[in-house]
Amino acid sequence: MNKIEEDTMETEHLEKRFGVLSVEKGFVTADHVIEALRAQVIEDIQKGKHRLIGRIFLEQGLMTISQIDEVLASIGKGLPLFKEH
Repeated sequence: MNKIEEDTMETEHLEKRFGVLSVEKGFVTADHVIEALRAQVIEDIQKGKHRLIGRIFLEQGLMTISQIDEVLASIGKGLPLFKEH
């Protein structure tokens, strides 16, 4: 497995956990997660651009930065939300 595949798998795993934890903490609903994942996949295919689930929630006004930080802390990741590739 190459570095890109490893990074992609890590991101996918993180986002699945991020969505589940966001629901468990009561910040969003399961439907919000499904819609954000749908938007993410469409953007990946059409634009070749990948937005993180937390960023989608923030831009939709569903979560605050402090809520996103709380979820990331629960995961044990301090990933920058606005890191551009």
